[in-house]
Amino acid sequence: MAAHRKPRRRSFSGSTVRTAATLALAGAASATAFDGTGHAEPRLSPAEVKSEVDALYHDAEIATEKYNGAKEKAEKAETSLGELREEAARRTQKLNAARQSLGSYATAQYRTGGVDPSLRLALSSDPEHFLERAAIADRAGSHQAAAVSSVQKQLRGIDQLHDEADDRLTALRARQAELRKHKATVTGKLGEAKRLLSRLTGAQRTEATGGDGGRASRADTRDATGAASKAPNTRAASAVAYAYKALGSPYVWGATGPDAFDCSGLTQAAYRAAGVSLPRTTYAQIAAGDRVPRSALRPGDLVFFYSGISHAGIYVGNGQMIHAPNPSAPVRLAPIDQMPFAGATRVS
Repeated sequence: MAAHRKPRRRSFSGSTVRTAATLALAGAASATAFDGTGHAEPRLSPAEVKSEVDALYHDAEIATEKYNGAKEKAEKAETSLGELREEAARRTQKLNAARQSLGSYATAQYRTGGVDPSLRLALSSDPEHFLERAAIADRAGSHQAAAVSSVQKQLRGIDQLHDEADDRLTALRARQAELRKHKATVTGKLGEAKRLLSRLTGAQRTEATGGDGGRASRADTRDATGAASKAPNTRAASAVAYAYKALGSPYVWGATGPDAFDCSGLTQAAYRAAGVSLPRTTYAQIAAGDRVPRSALRPGDLVFFYSGISHAGIYVGNGQMIHAPNPSAPVRLAPIDQMPFAGATRVS
């Protein structure tokens, strides 16, 4: 009979411990209620759920940005490895052609070079003509030596390429392992947040996630025109216009548009539409332009939050930004003071 091992218990830390403890207490209260000795099951208020879920989303967003950075590096490593392999293939083809040429030359020498040169001179009916041919043969021999040296050099170069390719493959595999690690962290945190939210009613979930702020209204449309006109340059104006069009799009971690975004994916896509290439991650985007103080913000500036620069949005004026918050909320307008402000950058 097959043995069955008990599944390992998941370890929890941080805010998850607090959540687990809350749920455990709630379960205990419910169990004793059947005996008539307990109290009514305590319920988490929407505010309490929001606090727990926000912490989980923040942890997930940190891991998402690390995932995005690792993915960008993995893609570059993969491209570099492919280019290296293509170069090795081209050099190998050239080497094979050189080897074939050397082989043909060696075959011809074997067929005609079986007699010692001094004997052939002595037996020649035209010694002067023979000496001319010997000089040509000597030059041909020098050419052959150069060809052999070239082949040897090519072989060493190809060996070096293969060694470098092995190193890059090792680095790529390390990046891929890092991706899997960050992905597991993200999906775990988001799963815990989803389970917490599932304990609430629809109205409570709306309250806990901040309501539906993603739908664009007529006022939003007017604001879009005004924000674009106040932008410091045409690229910023174009990015603002893109952000307004993205209102209501779902948040999907790792997404860069056009139909879904994560926070840095939205900022990158908005400026990509304006013809500007931004880095993939928040902590790289903050260095992609000129830093500006909060008091000097203008529409199109990138705004960043938390000490680890783990969240980003696009400033649109009047203390508002457009950002992709988390999986429970679509791309929406929000005040920039709802999160700890970390800095701002104006893309030039």
